Amino acid sequence: MTVPARHAISYIEFGVTDLIATRAFYESAFGWEFNDYGPAYSGIRSPDGEGEVGGLNPGAEPSSDGPLVLIFSDDLEATVEAVRDAGGTIAAAPYDYPGGRRFEFIDPSGNRLGVYAEA
Repeated sequence: MTVPARHAISYIEFGVTDLIATRAFYESAFGWEFNDYGPAYSGIRSPDGEGEVGGLNPGAEPSSDGPLVLIFSDDLEATVEAVRDAGGTIAAAPYDYPGGRRFEFIDPSGNRLGVYAEA
């Protein structure tokens, strides 16, 4: 099992209104895999397959006002299309920032996240 690095984000939990639709969105847009805990929770598997990095919780309210979680992409334009194709809404089209480019989107439950690519 991977040991979390000091001061690193080790788990993100999203409140969701529709567990099945939100899970399908992240599977389609980003290729995420999940551990199922019945209809009440889905854990987001770590990319290395060791443990989890977060979860989808239908018992919690979604929020677009929470922290902005950022996801890395090595092909920002392809990720924009994957988000659209999976049913996400682009909230901020790709824009430059010091060090790269990013965009923000809203998932099917109303959570706002960002995706960035380095310059």
